[in-house]
Amino acid sequence: MIDAADVAANAEAVRGRVRAAGGDPAAVRLIAVTKAFPVGVVRAALAAGLVDLGENYAQELLEKAAALAAPAPAVAPAWHFIGRLQSNKVKALAPHVALWHTVDRPSVVDAIARHAPGAAVLVQVNASGEDQKGGVAPAGCPELVERAGQAGLAVRGLMTVGVAGDADGTRAAFRAVRALADRLGLPECSMGMSGDLELAVAEGSTMVRIGRDLFGARG
Repeated sequence: MIDAADVAANAEAVRGRVRAAGGDPAAVRLIAVTKAFPVGVVRAALAAGLVDLGENYAQELLEKAAALAAPAPAVAPAWHFIGRLQSNKVKALAPHVALWHTVDRPSVVDAIARHAPGAAVLVQVNASGEDQKGGVAPAGCPELVERAGQAGLAVRGLMTVGVAGDADGTRAAFRAVRALADRLGLPECSMGMSGDLELAVAEGSTMVRIGRDLFGARG
């Protein structure tokens, strides 16, 4: 199993890629995606100084949060929920999630506002128009941002996912979401994963969600 020293070395390599792409590693937050990795990897990430941890599935996040209770790590994780969010899972997740990345419809806004008043959120934008992806259409984003703010949520920025196998499409999507965030006065953009980190940083990402390049291939 990967250990803290390995994770720290991999994290430094990722920061080097951020720097090479024209970004400031101190300004681009590294979200360590622990989806499908065992809790030992979570502990290694925390020991390596990576406290921002991303999970895609509610049950997996809850199981890992419970497993970390004994023994508790020296530094507690800040959980980021980065997967498609079901409104009926929000209540259970609310005590654990520091930032919700995938707010994409009014029912999710309402559920978070009810169970986690004042929570920090990102609105997910489907900038590529792919049917299989979550996210509000760019044209509907300002209205959803406004609704979330009216519900008392702290909208920090926007999130999007690139287009698999299409660098030009990914760049265009990232550029459009960064421009939309700027127009709405939102500072944060969660864009970029292991395969498209450079494109995301070049287009103004402030958070990158990295799993494989920190922890290796998932089993």
